[in-house]
Amino acid sequence: MAEASSANLSGCEEKRHEESSPESVPPGTTISRVKLLDTMVDTFLQKLVAAGSYQRFTDCYKRFYQLQPEMTQRIYDKFIAQLQTSIREEISEIKEEGNLEAVLNALDNIVEEGKDRKEPAWRPSGIPEKDLHSAMAPYYLQQRDTLRRHVQKQEAENRQLADAVLAGRRELEELQLQVQARQQAWQILHQVQVPLMEEVRTQTQQGQVTHPR
Repeated sequence: MAEASSANLSGCEEKRHEESSPESVPPGTTISRVKLLDTMVDTFLQKLVAAGSYQRFTDCYKRFYQLQPEMTQRIYDKFIAQLQTSIREEISEIKEEGNLEAVLNALDNIVEEGKDRKEPAWRPSGIPEKDLHSAMAPYYLQQRDTLRRHVQKQEAENRQLADAVLAGRRELEELQLQVQARQQAWQILHQVQVPLMEEVRTQTQQGQVTHPR
């Protein structure tokens, strides 16, 4: 029973390993790095199970095995299952924290794109100054162009704001002129109205004296 259980655990790992093994892929087929990483994990677990066989486990706990062979088997099966689950969970957390799947897929895309390039890839010339210039110059040129676009955009916005301020000032000046014109008109009207009212009042008073009741 012990041998059968150990064989089952090994068999499951071998089957998973065969399904994801690069050797089962037809020649010429490109294997993604994510799949290669999963294959490495499966291979590691398979070798781990083989190294920690049930026979070695019982050798370490021989007296307990002689007293409780079935209990020893259950403990071993549970230990191996939890160990494999724990390792897979740890690797999954590492892959998520490091965003490994996206990084490895991006690396695969870079390699695939590089296959279609006809020009030779960049190689160091052996002169540090030249290599540094060739590597950093495109970056700084790109930054310069970006800054120029930002400056041009800001200058255009400043011109629009200046035009808006000038338009506002012109409207304010026109409004002030209108207010001044109205004030002058009211003053002229007041200057004409006061003598007219006095004359009307005088004529009214004279009419009352000439025609007493």
